Amino acid sequence: MFSYRRILDESIQEETLTNSTETTLRCPRATDGYALNQLVKRCPPLDTNSVYCNLLQCSDFAATGIAAENAEGELVGFISGYRPPARPDTLFVWQVAVDDRLRGQGLALRMLMGLIERCAANGVRWLETTISPGNLASEALFRKAFSQLGVTPQTNVVFARNQHFDGQHDDEVLYRAGPFTIKTA
Repeated sequence: MFSYRRILDESIQEETLTNSTETTLRCPRATDGYALNQLVKRCPPLDTNSVYCNLLQCSDFAATGIAAENAEGELVGFISGYRPPARPDTLFVWQVAVDDRLRGQGLALRMLMGLIERCAANGVRWLETTISPGNLASEALFRKAFSQLGVTPQTNVVFARNQHFDGQHDDEVLYRAGPFTIKTA
């Protein structure tokens, strides 16, 4: 059984989930940037970014991200995202990273739904992400999230292997679903 306090807006800084080990979900801080960079390196097939990019994700884009830390204060999960300027009612999830010691325990889904709930309180009604074909973990995660939101995604290849990546990266398939409504207690 989990007990937790929801993150409904940026003024509430953390959500504590308690199970056999304590994991705290909170808004990212700039001081998470380096730890995020190291976490992503340990989470293939995620593309690594520069530490500077991760610092920006944890500072300028903190409102559309969520961090998970264990009882020792170690960053063990992170979701980065942003609201596309042309679609401010949309949360685009960029990356989902979970430390391999915690995979398969539902942390990614708890982070994702917590982030969606916080962003929905600020006008988000659509969810987007891109997933490379064959990334079964991401496909399963977003399938569960879409189901919980009661929406069905539309998909299309948004960045093609040969056209956009010179054959060096798999296609990126856009998943877009909504509009959804989050009911708060």
